[in-house]
Amino acid sequence: MRYLFIVQGEGRGHLTQAMTLEKMLLRHGHEVVEILVGKSDLRAIPEFFEKSIESPVKYFSSFNFMPSLKNKRPNVFLTVCYNINHIALFYPSVKFIKTEINRLRPDVVINFYELLGAAGFRLSSAKAKEVCIGHQYLLYHKDFHLPIVGYEGHIALDLFSKMTSKTASKCLALSFRKMEDDPQHKLKVVPPLLRPEVLSMCKSDGTSSIEEGDYILGYMLNAGFAQDVMRWHYNHPDVSLRFFWDKAEEGPLKKFDDTLSFYYLNDSEFLKQMAGCGAYASTAGFESICEAMYMGKPLMMVPSHIEQECNAFDATRYGAAIAAKDFDLSILLDFSKNGFKPDPAFPDWARSAEKIFLRELENPDL
Repeated sequence: MRYLFIVQGEGRGHLTQAMTLEKMLLRHGHEVVEILVGKSDLRAIPEFFEKSIESPVKYFSSFNFMPSLKNKRPNVFLTVCYNINHIALFYPSVKFIKTEINRLRPDVVINFYELLGAAGFRLSSAKAKEVCIGHQYLLYHKDFHLPIVGYEGHIALDLFSKMTSKTASKCLALSFRKMEDDPQHKLKVVPPLLRPEVLSMCKSDGTSSIEEGDYILGYMLNAGFAQDVMRWHYNHPDVSLRFFWDKAEEGPLKKFDDTLSFYYLNDSEFLKQMAGCGAYASTAGFESICEAMYMGKPLMMVPSHIEQECNAFDATRYGAAIAAKDFDLSILLDFSKNGFKPDPAFPDWARSAEKIFLRELENPDL
């Protein structure tokens, strides 16, 4: 079958999911005719993505989250104003997506949570099916219940999720654990898309093939959190810290001192550091949470927006992770020694992804 991908380029998660799924489909004799990636001038697409992808890649201008003045959490007001001000750029993007779909005539369009991709597909004349992929779709699963207090922003997230998937024949809702499908909401619950490099780090009997180090690894989508990390490091200089961030201008590696280093996001280096770390702290992106859970790492999440708040809520329900308001790594160290329980079912669930995804994508109707 012929597949076309449309990928939201914000962050690392959707990009690595697309990388994994492309290789999975190619291994089984399918064709990925093109990958269309939404991007903005405010955030560069990581170099590792282009190096890994085998299929043709094209880019288009898309929505972007605007960070607060401290570059930690997205500012809703600035985000709305920025995207409205640049809305003229989005019409050509929708037209471009529509043209590519009409030109290439794929059997299935796979949308990785890109709103303009949904608009372009809707305007196209191709007879392709659309399948949407994302953890966000789990939010409107009949058995997924967020607490009433503290998650009020999920209404906007739920609306955005429905807008991205309105034309889809079904949504593949990435989940930390098995759940029943929800046909009423066009949902098929599926495992995370972890790459073979990650899957090889845990043996089939559930034991780890990883030799752990004594450092804490971290990932910050917004580099403003670095001030919190450096403040904690000043009071705990004996604890080794290695953090990945999005400041390309600082180069591939910035050594603050002997025990604190910042890396610009490089996927192979990130996995290498993840494999060797003693504990992991992140801003609660779904993909890296799954990687840490698969490798059995104590995990602390510092959500920076409502989507990550929902990720953190889901991941903390079974004792494999904790959430915090800032990068107070003392909380993580205490958790790793007192209370951390790896999820024993997660590795098998993650390893079942290839069989389940092939079944769902080779039969794109609900």
